[in-house]
Amino acid sequence: MRRLWLLFAQTVTVLLALYMVYTAVGPERRQPARPQQMGDAEHPAVMLEARPAKAPVAAAGSYRAAAARAMPAVVNILTSKKPKRGKHPLLRDPFFKKFFGDRDHDGEADEDESSLGSGVIVSAEGYILTNNHVVEAADEIEVVLADGRKAAAKVVGTDPETDLAVIKISLEKLPVMVLGQVEQVQVGDVVLAIGNPFGVGQTVTMGIISALGRNNLHINHFENFIQTDAAINFGNSGGALIDTNGNLLGINSAIYSQTGGSIGIGFAIPVSTAKSVMEAIIKNGQVVRGWLGVETQEITPELASSFGLKRQSGAIIAGVVKNGPADHGGVKPGDILLTVNEQAITDTNQMLNVIAQLVPGEKASLKVLRKNQESTLTVQVGKRPSSKR
Repeated sequence: MRRLWLLFAQTVTVLLALYMVYTAVGPERRQPARPQQMGDAEHPAVMLEARPAKAPVAAAGSYRAAAARAMPAVVNILTSKKPKRGKHPLLRDPFFKKFFGDRDHDGEADEDESSLGSGVIVSAEGYILTNNHVVEAADEIEVVLADGRKAAAKVVGTDPETDLAVIKISLEKLPVMVLGQVEQVQVGDVVLAIGNPFGVGQTVTMGIISALGRNNLHINHFENFIQTDAAINFGNSGGALIDTNGNLLGINSAIYSQTGGSIGIGFAIPVSTAKSVMEAIIKNGQVVRGWLGVETQEITPELASSFGLKRQSGAIIAGVVKNGPADHGGVKPGDILLTVNEQAITDTNQMLNVIAQLVPGEKASLKVLRKNQESTLTVQVGKRPSSKR
């Protein structure tokens, strides 16, 4: 009896297992899924349809949108410079090269000299901002866009005193970088640097604004740098420093380095300076600045004490160019320049920028302190002589 019961139980178990397998993989289960209608007369059915997958959302902290917006407007700049003198045909012969090498008696290279840098397209007409040291003395300039297009470029004008240059290409449908508001940025803001470091191709690096208004670095004559720790290397010169919205904040110009590579101290020329220089170059072919013909020195606590000064702001006139505008206006060495057209002078760097903005040919009012007595002088502004780096 017990054996019959066990046999019955095993048979039932097997049958149940077969039934479950059949119901799971039977013909009606293998049919493709279809939209199903559900409802009744009072509640109409709703057709269920497959929906397209959503576009991937940028992860928190990603700056892909800013990079994608700005990168097309950053270009690679390739320049070449031909030797100053031609070689004698014999010196090009391999037999003579074996003994005399690949350089002539002046030490000039047999092949064209070449260099690379970066630039930023700032106008649909093809104007590109870059550094003066990227294109100076170049015989040929080629611009390579991020989309692969290439074009020869011509120099519109340069400004060695700010190390800026404007070049132009002739292509259609150019991507243009949007100019940002550098006056609104603060130390600690995130920035991206875009360029072509070491010729490896377009590269984006990230950092923050480390400082604003850096000067007295003796890099350029007029200095008001944005300092950043975003990696800037050889080939990044002339490239873009952008904010997290993809707007241009500055033109990458220089780094502080003892090795030639980035150590986290890079400098960019503010877009406000770049814009004014660009507009002047496009309009006049050069930047015209005011000039008074004076040499100045900072007022230090030691100098203030030795001169018996009650103030430590302003600029001491250390020298006056003979027959220059200041000389004709009565400015004397030892005078302390207090204001220019009622604009207070706090130091020599600020004074240089204020004077540069004066219009040549117009008259400027200078307030000076001479032997502890203030006096006002009128000077006719001259044109600042061109500077060659």
